[in-house]
Amino acid sequence: MTTTEVLVSKMAINTRLRSARVAAGYHSQQALADELGVGVRQVRRWESSAPPWPHPDLQAALTRTLGQGMTDLGFAPPSGQGGGGAVRAPELRAASLASVPAQSAIIMQPVTVADDYTAVTAAHRRLYWSVAPATLHPAVIAHAALGCALLPETAGRTRQAVAAALAETWLLAGRVEFFDLREETRADETWLRGLQAAREADDHLLGATVLAHMAFIPGWEGRRDAAVQRLVAARTYARRGDAPALLLAWLDAVEAECETRAGNTRTALHLIGHGEDLLARGRDDAPGWLDWFSSARLAAFKGNVQLRAGHLPQARTTLSAVLDSIPVIEEKQRSVVLGDLAAVEAAAGDPDAACGYAVRALDQLERTWYATGMDRVREVRQALTPHQHQPCVRELDERLYGWGTTVSALAR
Repeated sequence: MTTTEVLVSKMAINTRLRSARVAAGYHSQQALADELGVGVRQVRRWESSAPPWPHPDLQAALTRTLGQGMTDLGFAPPSGQGGGGAVRAPELRAASLASVPAQSAIIMQPVTVADDYTAVTAAHRRLYWSVAPATLHPAVIAHAALGCALLPETAGRTRQAVAAALAETWLLAGRVEFFDLREETRADETWLRGLQAAREADDHLLGATVLAHMAFIPGWEGRRDAAVQRLVAARTYARRGDAPALLLAWLDAVEAECETRAGNTRTALHLIGHGEDLLARGRDDAPGWLDWFSSARLAAFKGNVQLRAGHLPQARTTLSAVLDSIPVIEEKQRSVVLGDLAAVEAAAGDPDAACGYAVRALDQLERTWYATGMDRVREVRQALTPHQHQPCVRELDERLYGWGTTVSALAR
């Protein structure tokens, strides 16, 4: 074979199918063959200059996996069958929106779109710890809208990766709404979108995590049965995904908080103990997005349960150790721990110490706003009502109801 013949042979391929394969994240013919359950020789024939018309079941598999119809993938229907017999991709039908011209073709994004979209998702995750909620939230919501727009333009592994990053984005948006902005109803709706994206990604760990977050909403309202129902679902998904110890321990911590708010502190302490055992002997391979939990965070949950159970010396010891171990970057958690330490001292009858911790929490909240932290301070002030005429409590009121603090709290 001459050089010219070799070049012609290489050019005479089904470039449409090959491009769609690569865009969907299948970088080799073997990878697509494995996904479809066929031999690699079959894929080679499809990518030849004259690809044979696949059987109906393989047509459905190809269009579902690559996100395009048969003619768009470079196949010509047999004589007499016509283009009407071609199986169309579900994504193409779903993308027929009023804003899209009827004759326009769906643009298939390159495989790199998944890495690019995921990179921004990871950046937002890190920014959560330092950027003001009111500033970060619109950017996260806009990123979620972008992910929703990209999904119909991707397929296969690329679509799965974009869907996973989208699920994480909705998860983060819901966390800002619930923990930082106190918009519980909105957070519930946002997390439902995250659950739908996790389903698109077939990511059981993200599904478990979203469901556990959704349990906070009824749990914080004292509706234990509704919270437990969501946590049962979360644990089911965690088993399917072979969850690492850190995620399982976090599920224990979430359930412990829900039980505590329902008055079941003994059950909550048992759950915390189980979580501690998991972290002591479990494998350490948690996903990168599980960055809000650690052994120190579990100890913070424990200290709060001990406080609410009336075990004040134990709570003081636990929370003091947590305060010493919190990384500098976790400023939001620091305000919560300081608030719990203030509550310990208020319950112990030491208003001076309680106010000292509460003022430190307010100092932290001025640097990094966190609605959950402010809730802790307000609870402490309520507990200090019998001491409200003492100078330390009046000084706390001056800080708590200063122009800056009051306006900031009401504006969020």
